[in-house]
Amino acid sequence: MNQLWRTKPLSELTGDAHDKDGLKRVLTGWMLIALGIGAIIGTGIFVLTGTAAANHAGPALVLSFVLAGIGCAFAGLCYAEFAAMIPVSGSAYSYSYATLGEGVAWFIGWNLILEYLFAASTVAVGWSGYLVSFLHQVGIDLPAQLVNAPFGKLADGHIGATGALLNFPAVAIVLLIGSLCYVGIQQSAWVNNLVVAIKVTVILLFIAFGINYVSADNWTPFIPENTGTFGHYGWSGVATGAAVIFFAYIGFDAVSTCAQEAKNPQKDMPIGILGSLLVCTVLYIIVAAIMTGMVNYTELNVAAPVAKALDTHPALAWLAIPVKIGAIAGMTSVMLVMMLGQPRIFFAMSRDGLLPQFMGKVHPKHGTPHVATIITTVLAAIIGGLFPVDVLGELVSIGTLLAFVTVCIGVLVLRVTKPELERPFKTPLPWFTCTAGALVCGYLMYALPNDTWVRLAVWTAIGVVIYLGYGRKHSKLRNAA
Repeated sequence: MNQLWRTKPLSELTGDAHDKDGLKRVLTGWMLIALGIGAIIGTGIFVLTGTAAANHAGPALVLSFVLAGIGCAFAGLCYAEFAAMIPVSGSAYSYSYATLGEGVAWFIGWNLILEYLFAASTVAVGWSGYLVSFLHQVGIDLPAQLVNAPFGKLADGHIGATGALLNFPAVAIVLLIGSLCYVGIQQSAWVNNLVVAIKVTVILLFIAFGINYVSADNWTPFIPENTGTFGHYGWSGVATGAAVIFFAYIGFDAVSTCAQEAKNPQKDMPIGILGSLLVCTVLYIIVAAIMTGMVNYTELNVAAPVAKALDTHPALAWLAIPVKIGAIAGMTSVMLVMMLGQPRIFFAMSRDGLLPQFMGKVHPKHGTPHVATIITTVLAAIIGGLFPVDVLGELVSIGTLLAFVTVCIGVLVLRVTKPELERPFKTPLPWFTCTAGALVCGYLMYALPNDTWVRLAVWTAIGVVIYLGYGRKHSKLRNAA
């Protein structure tokens, strides 16, 4: 039990950051902002907004984005303090190891795997759907058996065979992005910059032209009356909507996984985390307001709600193809950043002995965690090729929220236990900010469906078995004691 609460000395963590055989420091503050925007703007804005509006919040989806944004702002400030102070790969895993002990660090690291790996697979499935729709619009139809998952939810809620063979586009895009991540972080960042420029341009076009077709009647009632079921409209619907679309905000966490590759992490990490979060929150709120103003929220429970809003107004039909291109670009960059983040979680856990050593190897030429990248790519391709988006997406938000809660608590713990540490960036009003961040994110976890908690429990049980069977015995911190 003592080992579970043993923390990793900060001197060791900062030593890892200056390891000459480690990762290359090539990322600037602007690159980190672009990485954050690349990871944040994607499935959330192009897919989940419609579901959240139609089933939970109605036009008050705007408030759901505000609530989720507030939770993220608190958590983002905490992340910024940690990332500037402890500029290493591993994100919340590394921060937890320094503040709350090995047991909590393993728990968070294991759930970050749930977050990144399944997020990449989820977005790959969404990417495939938009690509198939785009190709159909230009007169190309792919065989149904090769663009759908062979497993899916049946009418009774259980997972069963669908008759399809493989979601080939999902597998192909994961393999392509995995190859890019293998080659190098700088190349990946430049590709991400290009893709971000495309999708932000498309979103700005939607805002600029869509605002002329907003009807205030579609915003009435702004908060639909609750149906008697928690989370189905009313204020509880706003909260549940915030929890559902929280998937859209997980990208800024991915920025922190690249701290060990930032040129000047003490300055650039807060800029990257908070800058990308601010830009994306503003865009989300504006798009949600315009979309629900263009079409009644009851009609938005579709796979492409932004396209649905455009289809309602024939004069905007010309924007349909650019929006689909923007959605494809958006999801591409999300997958790219998720698949950059996951290997770096494996890398950090391997360096601590909690996962096999080969996951911590760095390519001598490319300076990337190449073995961990290959493993991530293969797993994401298999998962994305076999399962549908509804099965995968439910697994992501709760892991993200759990990491945010832990980081908020960790900053507060370290302020008390290590007040003398140098902090290049300080979270303002830490007692309020950290507590508020943990409470808001904790409440959003509470608002998630019960079956999400069941899946978290199963995933955690698997992680406990792996920790007891391997991690506990090979922990470098334990063996050094």
